Amino acid sequence: MAHSTGKYTNFEGLREQAVALRRGGYSLRQIRDELKIYNNDILNQLVKGEPPPEWTKRPRAKDDLRAKARELRLQGWTYDQIEAELGCSKGSISLWVRDLPKPEPRYTQEEQRALMQAGLTRLRNAQDEERQRVKKSATQEIGELTDRELFMTGVALYWAEGQKSKPYSRREAVIFVNSDPQVIQVYLAWLDLLGIHRERLRFRVMIHETADVSAAEQYWADLAGIDATALQATTLKKHNPKTVRKNTGDTYRGCFVIRVLQGAELYRRIEGWWYGIVGAATSTD
Repeated sequence: MAHSTGKYTNFEGLREQAVALRRGGYSLRQIRDELKIYNNDILNQLVKGEPPPEWTKRPRAKDDLRAKARELRLQGWTYDQIEAELGCSKGSISLWVRDLPKPEPRYTQEEQRALMQAGLTRLRNAQDEERQRVKKSATQEIGELTDRELFMTGVALYWAEGQKSKPYSRREAVIFVNSDPQVIQVYLAWLDLLGIHRERLRFRVMIHETADVSAAEQYWADLAGIDATALQATTLKKHNPKTVRKNTGDTYRGCFVIRVLQGAELYRRIEGWWYGIVGAATSTD
């Protein structure tokens, strides 16, 4: 039926055979092999208008997903819910269900806000529980503190937060200022370890003038284990009406200042201790 030049004669006769085979359930490949038609253009012309048999149709991978998406949409599901359930993109979902009516909202705006707030509360509670778990676990890792460990801690604490002498302004004085009561407690414990008696200490409060000054003074005095009358005159920070303060509320108590009298020698020792820590930490020997 085929010439060596690739041209075919009796096209109508070939078409009748191809159509009969097609209607008999043959695939294009089977028709090609049966009629020895190896030119795809000719082969397609021979069966033009004849649908392929069902068994040759490839199922589309997303047909099941599309059907399921439409089913869920008809049940009132949102795009987000369908996406989470089926794992497909919102773009695909939109194409599949855009002809369907938009479902009525399941909740009023007030109910939606309440549900959102409840969800946020649960999330924050879970996050807080995790924070507390980590902190508790870390606290237990410390255990008992030896004198040497407290000593090293105090040196590093002072060098990070205490007043330091500068080449352009020599001030060999031991003055420590901080607003964290726990930091103050550790610092006082360190001074006790060094044998610095409380008679050598002077205490002062630094606080914003709009705060509860008396309450802050009493708080720091109690923390230091002294009478509030033993405090030196409180330093008040003037209020700047252009500044929006964030350090407000019942927990704001300003800063506590602790000065060691006749502390020049102690300051030099602190500086030397710190350099010793640096040298030991950076030594390559």
